[in-house]
Amino acid sequence: MTHRERLLLSLNHQEADRVPIDIGATLITGIEKNAYANFLEYLDMPAEDPAMFDIVQQLIAPSEAFLERFDIDVRNVSPSPGGDWAMEMKDDGEYLSFVDQWGITWAMPKQNGHYFDMIGHPLSMDPLTPGDVASMKLPDVADRKRYQNVRADALGIRDRGYGVVMSSISAGIHELGGWMRGYENYYTDLLLDEDLAASYLDRFLEVKMTYWDRVLEEAGDLIDVVQEADDLGSQNGMLVSPDTYRKLVKPRHQELFDLIHRKTDAKIFIHSCGSFLDVIPDLIESGVDILNPVQYTAAGMDAGKLKKEFGKDLTFWGGGVDTQKTFPRGTPEEVRRNVREQIGILAPGGGFVFNTVHNIQSDIPPENLAAMFEAFAEFSAY
Repeated sequence: MTHRERLLLSLNHQEADRVPIDIGATLITGIEKNAYANFLEYLDMPAEDPAMFDIVQQLIAPSEAFLERFDIDVRNVSPSPGGDWAMEMKDDGEYLSFVDQWGITWAMPKQNGHYFDMIGHPLSMDPLTPGDVASMKLPDVADRKRYQNVRADALGIRDRGYGVVMSSISAGIHELGGWMRGYENYYTDLLLDEDLAASYLDRFLEVKMTYWDRVLEEAGDLIDVVQEADDLGSQNGMLVSPDTYRKLVKPRHQELFDLIHRKTDAKIFIHSCGSFLDVIPDLIESGVDILNPVQYTAAGMDAGKLKKEFGKDLTFWGGGVDTQKTFPRGTPEEVRRNVREQIGILAPGGGFVFNTVHNIQSDIPPENLAAMFEAFAEFSAY
């Protein structure tokens, strides 16, 4: 059985020889650079100078040697930046900073900095006018150079027998609202000026629609999973009410996911941290096939409950180990027990791809990471 065959069986809610596993195929299922370096040293593997996969989260692209050692089933395809944007890192002595292709400014402390945080939002002006929305700088997704590597890369992965996961261009439509407008302004707009919020959400939707249209024209027949993301939850509940989601976000999700499903047989993967149980049926109705990261420690997100209520409709991609407490602060035996329990809950009947709850962070002890892989190898067989 090839890796891709194993993945497709699980995505179609069938049991393969074992549960598929992903490390590094998306920006929310990856590994931070220090965690990776520490783990290579722990394993006595040669030190590497890996490519940076996501500079904001300081995620690296694991080497093929690493992925093959742990029998990882999927690989990533990401288009090039394209357009007239290029990374320009600034160093002011205390911070590193850059402006991304959306016009958002990010900064990270040079001493003990782990990630880049947003410090500038291009739509943060008050008042924000329709003219500001109409003239805001957006990524040039019409540039064909952005997609010139997509088909060859996807075909290369397919030819080697792995599942193909295609990256999105950005955070989700809703999440971009906070990133572009600033969170305080965005949530105020949702309450007090829905028309204004809708105007810039529609522009974000236009970018995403064009992006996926072009990507899927190039390689829709080779892609197995389309990765999207839109954080909807906090630890204890949703970031907006279910009614607000259904009124302002869901219709735009529906339009985007309808386009994707028209152009490819690939499954739609959506990432949302936190607690958003109330709108999971809405996501399914909108066309979502895969839920990530399965943060089962958030309120109402018990893994057994999710599997029982939604396991026929959704594949759970994540949820393999608790990254808030057990993984960073537990013993290797506690990690091992956690992995065994989660596989036991989520694996039956297929519809499960093993991954941690979100990225593997810098504070994960390498012995705990080893315990996770060892437990997966022992308990993942059907």
